[in-house]
Amino acid sequence: MIHVCSLAALPATVEATGASHILTVMGRISQVVRPASVQESNHLLISMDDISQPAEGFVVPSDQHIEQALAFIRGWDRAAPMVIHCWAGISRSTASAFMAACALNPHRDEATIARQIRAASPSAYPNRLIVTLADRALGRGGRMVRALDAMGPGDMTVEGRPFRVDLE
Repeated sequence: MIHVCSLAALPATVEATGASHILTVMGRISQVVRPASVQESNHLLISMDDISQPAEGFVVPSDQHIEQALAFIRGWDRAAPMVIHCWAGISRSTASAFMAACALNPHRDEATIARQIRAASPSAYPNRLIVTLADRALGRGGRMVRALDAMGPGDMTVEGRPFRVDLE
């Protein structure tokens, strides 16, 4: 099971879910304090900003970021949940959770996963570049991007509420 949340909700989400792994995808990763219950080796921090085009002073999501995240996701034993978070729990984290669900279920329909994310989180607004890069890395032939388009934009809010993504 994957749980998605904001940085502010990270400690409570890890505690409530008993998560053993954390994937952090946000800009200023130095602000992240890993909950003591999660081993350092089970926490991957990827520094990227919530942008879709290069911009001076910002880190655009890249193929390397996607490869790092996919290696971490595939190395997760699933014995306990994983928490994926970004600053607000709306864009980078939801895109990464979508990527994780697709990577761990190569035969599951992308649109079904996207609908599940939308049902679980009205504020989910997956970062389009992350989804595009993941679609290519996973060989999904544009289906993740089309599912994202069908999902539509999230209900704009300052911070998303924690939610879960079922893997089956």
